[in-house]
Amino acid sequence: MNVRMLVNGAPVEIDVPGMRRLLDVLREDLGLTGTKEGCGEGECGACSVILDGQVVDACLVPVSQADGSTVRTVEGLAPTPGGGAGDRRLDELQQAFLETGGAQCGICTPGMLMAARAYLDAGGGPDEAAIREAIAGNLCRCTGYTKIVEAIARAAAGGAA
Repeated sequence: MNVRMLVNGAPVEIDVPGMRRLLDVLREDLGLTGTKEGCGEGECGACSVILDGQVVDACLVPVSQADGSTVRTVEGLAPTPGGGAGDRRLDELQQAFLETGGAQCGICTPGMLMAARAYLDAGGGPDEAAIREAIAGNLCRCTGYTKIVEAIARAAAGGAA
């Protein structure tokens, strides 16, 4: 199947079996290895990406469902002013994770970032309960989520501590 989609702002056209997982196409065919596979069953959220504005588990999405869609992965978070890779800086959410210690081993971090980005893009604020609900589909085995929630709240408040 010929699949066309916009991935991190760039048009992509790829010929793959339609039932191939979006996760595998992103990682293996497009080289976007930031999206992680945790459980492969849609339970952990490590493979979360934003598909047409909604957080989805890429391990559960056949690539045929992404045809004609917009996909955003963790690689697409950091803006590139002027288009030069040398000018790349962190997204304010990534910066907040760095400053608060929200990232531990790194397996859940890309999925957490994508769930948090969707929450913030939808107008989410620094409310702890709302943040916890927004990331409820993402599991972290390293932390008690405190630093992750703190990072998202910091980004929601515009970087204020």
